[in-house]
Amino acid sequence: MLLENLSLLFFKNYDEANISFSPHINCFIGDNGSGKTNLLDAIHYLSMTRSAFNSSDALNIKQGEEYFMVKGRFKIDEEKHTVTCSLKQGQKKTVVHNKVAYEKMSDHIGRFPVVLISPYDTDLIREGSEERRKYFDSLISQLNHTYLEQLIQYNYILKQRNSLLKQFAERRYYDRDYLHILNEQLVPLGEQLAQERMAFLETFEPVFQKHYRHISDSSETVTLTYKSQLPGANFAQLLEQAEQKDRALQRTTVGTHKDDFVFLMDGNPVKNFGSQGQQKSYVIALKLAHFEVMDERQHHKPLLLLDDIFDRLDEKRITKLMQMVAAHTFGQIFLTDTHLDRTDKILENLSESIRRFDVKEGTVKLIA
Repeated sequence: MLLENLSLLFFKNYDEANISFSPHINCFIGDNGSGKTNLLDAIHYLSMTRSAFNSSDALNIKQGEEYFMVKGRFKIDEEKHTVTCSLKQGQKKTVVHNKVAYEKMSDHIGRFPVVLISPYDTDLIREGSEERRKYFDSLISQLNHTYLEQLIQYNYILKQRNSLLKQFAERRYYDRDYLHILNEQLVPLGEQLAQERMAFLETFEPVFQKHYRHISDSSETVTLTYKSQLPGANFAQLLEQAEQKDRALQRTTVGTHKDDFVFLMDGNPVKNFGSQGQQKSYVIALKLAHFEVMDERQHHKPLLLLDDIFDRLDEKRITKLMQMVAAHTFGQIFLTDTHLDRTDKILENLSESIRRFDVKEGTVKLIA
């Protein structure tokens, strides 16, 4: 899979940009704050219909403007696909594929896969369980559309249930029958999500461990553990047992929305016992496994986005990554860096076609 070109209008710090890409390696070079990462985020938007960094779509509109548009043309097996994402202030976001607008954004997820490696990846280790759930839900959703639909349904019913629990407290009444109707809808969805997460991790973990060994050259044993209340338990009974607690706290305290993915090294939490280098190796191995699993399942390589990794990684880990690039492990690559000389030195032994772009204050120019 290739992204042949990208067009922006009023996206983040860009008024307008039109870029044609190399089928192999594309380098965005510029100072911090120039807009390099925003270009990677625009590519992420075309794939995932959302920003990798902003939770609110409206934050992607350039300050002082009323809308943004991101447009790109993908190529898969000689077939062209034009995707346009746009948003106007106060209106609903639209995503159009080959001039046909999606009724449901979820129908787009997984068609044009992307993997982003960024300095923020260590948040997966340092932050709470929500970050890890979101990451694995996004990964599984790109591979399994049924899972995505079940997740959307689960979250919708969960929101209804939590809203009902708040109403009970605010209006001082209690409708147990309605609560149980929501329970009946929530239970099968939660059980299916838990089963899919557990099954996915069984196939994903060995791939992750292989990449950790390669990227780190270390002897420690790394594992991924799925922590959930559901496998082996009756979800309906758990909801019943937690009913009084849920009423008191005005939220649902049991279910797959409380799951976690526990990152361990030699049986200890990576967050507490892993060095900075080990933590970086851990998350890079996660992303490389993410790439490999998507490549195998979807039969075309995802786009690989590398944000400021030359600034953040030591020479050993960069060398390992470049060995993978040289071995044609990846397809099309987009990377950012602050120093052209450093980028050229790291990439000098590669035979791939490389295109370099100079990024300055929201403008992009091809470096001759």
